[in-house]
Amino acid sequence: MIKRAKPTKNGQVKLTFTVPADQVFGGVSVVGDFNDWDPYAHPMQLAGDRYQVSLTVPASQEICFRYLAAGGVWFDDAEADYHDHRGGHISPAIAQSPEVEAFDDARHLNGHRDQAPDLRNSSQAAIEAEIASTPA
Repeated sequence: MIKRAKPTKNGQVKLTFTVPADQVFGGVSVVGDFNDWDPYAHPMQLAGDRYQVSLTVPASQEICFRYLAAGGVWFDDAEADYHDHRGGHISPAIAQSPEVEAFDDARHLNGHRDQAPDLRNSSQAAIEAEIASTPA
């Protein structure tokens, strides 16, 4: 899940990325062009039943990102605005309406966690294919 705050007066937007803890094995980071694809720059913190991290980016700049889980497993967020060969893309300035945010919160609380794949049971071939398709 991706939550976008309203842009601040200085043109920044707070983004909060959330991944259900039961969908990844081990830790996970959000990486992208906003942090030079550095997996150590934004590690997600375990908070109850989910991993979460917030960061601030320029409201006018679209970002490309992916998640990197333990073991070098990359995956995308289904809630990105669109996807290409590099990963998910979002425009930070497009804030969600209160109705959409309430729906997303209710969906998460009710256990509908479909935004990230369950990687614990992935075959070695599937993991290697996913790693081979990651950005350089």
